[in-house]
Amino acid sequence: MTNILLLEKIHSIAKTHYEAHGFQVTEHGPSETGAPLVGLLKGQDIVGLRSKTQLTGEVLQESPHLSAVGAYCIGTNQIDLQTACKLGVAVFNAPFSNTRSVAEMVLAEIICLARGLFAKSQKMHAGIWEKSAAGSNEIRGKVLGIVGYGHIGSQVGILAESLGMRVIFYDAIKKLPLGNAEEMMTLGDVLSRSDFVTLHVPLDKTTEWMIGEKQFSMMKKGAAFINASRGHVVRLEALKNALLTGHISGAAIDVFPEEPKENNSTFAHELQNIENVILTPHIAGSTIEAQESIGVEVTESLIRFMKTGHSVGAVNFPQLYLSELQSGYRILNVHKNVAGVLGEVNKIFSHHNINILSQQLKTNEQIGYLAVDVEGAVDPKVVDAIAHLPTSIKTRFLASEELGSKFI
Repeated sequence: MTNILLLEKIHSIAKTHYEAHGFQVTEHGPSETGAPLVGLLKGQDIVGLRSKTQLTGEVLQESPHLSAVGAYCIGTNQIDLQTACKLGVAVFNAPFSNTRSVAEMVLAEIICLARGLFAKSQKMHAGIWEKSAAGSNEIRGKVLGIVGYGHIGSQVGILAESLGMRVIFYDAIKKLPLGNAEEMMTLGDVLSRSDFVTLHVPLDKTTEWMIGEKQFSMMKKGAAFINASRGHVVRLEALKNALLTGHISGAAIDVFPEEPKENNSTFAHELQNIENVILTPHIAGSTIEAQESIGVEVTESLIRFMKTGHSVGAVNFPQLYLSELQSGYRILNVHKNVAGVLGEVNKIFSHHNINILSQQLKTNEQIGYLAVDVEGAVDPKVVDAIAHLPTSIKTRFLASEELGSKFI
């Protein structure tokens, strides 16, 4: 029996899918960290979480029985990916499922900023009628600069073009432009030419605090700024100064360096009460459609991994494409990436006169991931011998009759 722990109110479709495949599901609504999380993880093979739960290296070290983690979101910053890899724990996320939701919200914010709709709505709620075209513009013909041209950034570009905008983008990795989008050679090129700048980058050493006073000064006077990527990418004090001086005409911020862990928490921020600034509580990807899609995408990846060993899509693991086992047995071995492992494993098979039907081995800098399909009966001593090699981290045995899994 495979045991699953789902945290942070993951969409109910995930539980439905797991149970349909015979997995045992435990749900725990709040996010957790530290000792309470370690306690919840006892006896669990998989944990599913969202952005609040902090799966630190210490928690992972105390949970050696874990075989996989499902991040029911795009980001994986809340998970110590290197430690997970060293321990043979595969981490899967949802890189595609909320793309449309984020892109639609960014387009809505562009229009709201261009028309000053948020500020006008606030005045109406305060009982002030102020009908004026001053500072209100169409977005048709305006230049949208996209920083980070991945799944979301490219989708934003396609939608923006459908509304008549000209799209330019910058990405640290060479990307194929979609539609009529133009690639710029530097970040400065995008900032200096755009009427609207939107960020869609991951958080890493190259993007942390990548937008600050210098970058805002490079933007066109009167341009607007949007961040729905990661809170630690933008120095918000610098944005505040650019807004108060009038250099930046407006901003929409959905992510923050520090975010409350629970709903209805008090939130205080330096960007509050600045005209034409839209603040939202990290909801760009939070739609009913996106949450259901994420629930399906991540759950299917984890079920496939547990039932076949298929690891394509894992963010921290060697990528093995493995189909469903039709006959015989499959032995899956995660091991240290050192020379000679395959030879030692094959010696064990040879010693026990086991015929190998197929072998696949992929490595990354830290670990190797080996899948061996064999025919005939397999003595449990064979799996035990492989599991106890000095190089072995985790070893799993799948039988075609049940496609069940067992860690040694």
